[in-house]
Amino acid sequence: MSQSEIDAVRALLSSKPRPVGWRAGRQRIEEVGSAWPAASDIACEQVNIGGLAGEWSMAPGSEASSALLYFHGGGYCSGSILSHRRLVTEAGRAAKVRTLAIEYRLAPEHPFPAALEDALSAWNFLRKSGIAAEHVVVGGDSAGGGLTVALINRLREAGEPIPGCAWLLSPWTDLTLSGSTLATKDAVDPIIHKPYLAELVEAYLPAEIDLQDPRVSPLYADLKGFPPTLIQVGACETLLEDSTRFAAAAGSANVAVTLQIWPDMIHAWPMWNAHLEPGRRALEIAGEFIRRHL
Repeated sequence: MSQSEIDAVRALLSSKPRPVGWRAGRQRIEEVGSAWPAASDIACEQVNIGGLAGEWSMAPGSEASSALLYFHGGGYCSGSILSHRRLVTEAGRAAKVRTLAIEYRLAPEHPFPAALEDALSAWNFLRKSGIAAEHVVVGGDSAGGGLTVALINRLREAGEPIPGCAWLLSPWTDLTLSGSTLATKDAVDPIIHKPYLAELVEAYLPAEIDLQDPRVSPLYADLKGFPPTLIQVGACETLLEDSTRFAAAAGSANVAVTLQIWPDMIHAWPMWNAHLEPGRRALEIAGEFIRRHL
């Protein structure tokens, strides 16, 4: 990798000051996330999931009988199909499956449990489309990674079939904000800082919800019976320990978990796969993992 590639992404992310207000923040993540659009050979189809916007996508040669259900990041307060389209569609290409991305309701207008309810609606929609649970991988980045775990745990607790595997990209698993790398990686992370995360927590969680509630902080969940899981995280992330501690918890619960820590990489770096070679490699590895387990 040329160092200039990751430097260019850092420059994009720091080219403007952090937006003030939720509307501006949502516009900013769409701006930086869609800097490089989906490839021209991707077929996309808009769907309505009981009032929830969704999008199927499929790359040439992909298998329609298997799917990636993807939840975007954005701290439960921003992010969209548009902001993550390039990431999701290229992940589908690498895994050779079609993808379903959704726009779950965002806080603070729609606090917990709205996002989790929408995730469950998307899962039920996908299953009703005829795809077997074991032929589905559920994945997400950042808050979407936490939402991925919360959904699978909810399915397990209800005794329902669970996905064949899970893919977590820079997941946010601990809303208590207790990870030591929130401090030790603060100087090298261009995106995620503890005061910003505290704002997101306040916007997302009603006051009566315990910060260690496994539905919002899956680090504290009982993970026995969780499906095989791939965790990919950058070495230059304040949320690094959200991944390392979750991997340890999953391993202790006898889960087949693979943890990859990518040198020099920042939060959710495969979003910029169009011009970032490690982003493309990470998606290739995730695709191999998904194909192996589906």
